[in-house]
Amino acid sequence: MASFRQRGGKWQARVLRNGYPDQTKTFETKADAEKWARSIESEIDKGQFVNVNEAQRTTLGDLIKRYLAEVTPSMKGAAEDTIRLKAIMRKPIAQWSMANLSAARIAAYRDERLKEVSAGTVIRELAYLSAIINHARREWGINVLNPVQMVRKPQSPQARARVLTDEEVEKLLLALEPAGRRSHWTKPAVQLALATAMRRGELLSIRWEHVDLQNRTAFLSDTKNGESRTVPLSTAAVQVLAELPRHISGVVIPVKFFTLDAAFKRARKRAGLNDLRFHDLRRTAITRMAEKLPNVIELAAVSGHKSLMVLKRYYRPTAAELAQKLG
Repeated sequence: MASFRQRGGKWQARVLRNGYPDQTKTFETKADAEKWARSIESEIDKGQFVNVNEAQRTTLGDLIKRYLAEVTPSMKGAAEDTIRLKAIMRKPIAQWSMANLSAARIAAYRDERLKEVSAGTVIRELAYLSAIINHARREWGINVLNPVQMVRKPQSPQARARVLTDEEVEKLLLALEPAGRRSHWTKPAVQLALATAMRRGELLSIRWEHVDLQNRTAFLSDTKNGESRTVPLSTAAVQVLAELPRHISGVVIPVKFFTLDAAFKRARKRAGLNDLRFHDLRRTAITRMAEKLPNVIELAAVSGHKSLMVLKRYYRPTAAELAQKLG
């Protein structure tokens, strides 16, 4: 049953029905209020009613804020995800209510971001938004369709194939030599990345209690693919670890993710390697290891890849290199 009353020169409609939450909305005219009430009652009668009150009161920014508080802390990439999601919260799109967040507005956001960042970054941001909205629909009672799923994603960029030459490695390590206020942890982190093919997060998680220099192994309790693994240590890796001071925290490389990232970017600029990314060190290490471990099963055991298809993205021998092996 619907009721109407005039308040402050506007008309408020209220629909009451057993088994359903009260629905209230204010309109400029009584005719509009009556039309809305009839549509709500019709949807209830047909069993098609969806309560969008919560979606109307909640903005995308509200969802991101709640997601950061309740979900992100339990994720592996929490620190990095937090920075990126807070950046999205500062964008105009975060001010839209979930009831009014259409596919067209998501598409406009996509197009604006493509002018500022790479397609890969935009794809990642759309994936963030889609995951947050789906979580809100399942867990928080936000009854809306996911508009991100209706938007065309940018074309995925071609996979990187950047591998450092021996000369570039020398330049980078020279630029990482501790001097002045430079951190003395960055160079060994890079050296270990090149010697072990560990991911950056794995490097920063190693604890001395899990390092066995005598048997030349390092145990990783938590990796990107969700499984623990023991990494074999080369002679070069053992030498780097043996020369490192022991930090009171028990962590081998006791720096934060973004601290290492910032130091690495400054060093690559000094070395004139502006196109280099930290993850390229992993690709370089795997490429070098492939020469010593031609068995791809053994190579995957060292790198931690569960899929050989993914491993192929990292190890890409040139035709000339393969010709040399053929003899």
